[in-house]
Amino acid sequence: MSLDPETARQIAELARDNRPLLVLDVDEVVLEFMAPFIRFLDSRGFELLLKSFRLTGNIIDRKTGEALDQQAVWALLDAFFHAQRDWQTGAQGAVEAVAELAASAEIVMLTAMPHRHRETRRLHLDALGFPYPLLTTEAAKGPALRLLRGDGGRPVAFVDDIPSNLVSVRESVADAHLFNLMAYSEMRRLLPPLPDDIIVANDWTEAAPKIAAVLGL
Repeated sequence: MSLDPETARQIAELARDNRPLLVLDVDEVVLEFMAPFIRFLDSRGFELLLKSFRLTGNIIDRKTGEALDQQAVWALLDAFFHAQRDWQTGAQGAVEAVAELAASAEIVMLTAMPHRHRETRRLHLDALGFPYPLLTTEAAKGPALRLLRGDGGRPVAFVDDIPSNLVSVRESVADAHLFNLMAYSEMRRLLPPLPDDIIVANDWTEAAPKIAAVLGL
């Protein structure tokens, strides 16, 4: 796995910090994604069928009854991210929980999305109460987290809803504490089996004390 050069540039701009590191995905972790995306699809004449843990193949055009191909799904996601401030809200309890953790840990948000949407997302997160550094990546998250952590061996925790992102971090940072958190709980039944070392949390009330414990806060 290689590091996205633009992500590396963004990391280089961050101030040095030696505190325990908490890296947070954005969609489904600090922001609602699935629920507003389903409403967004409905407004455009599409429907999401929860048949598997993926978007391609599960978004249906109501007029034709046909599933959208990968390119059409990407186009819809791009339009959604462009208009995210009209649709996305904070995940329940996230603002308060992350603020409490930020008193003792470095918080960095790492979102998998096209870099061109970074500024829109930055402004939206600020407005919702998430003023923490934001990184975008168009590659695997593991190498980014390894660079973020640095060489000091400080404790690190990573929270994401996508199993492949968690596995990517495990492959790059062997001692990272991994958490699976998903604001839209209906998707959890569609998840593939998670490795035993990934801690599952149903919400921020459950996740926050577990994160604090592994980071020694």
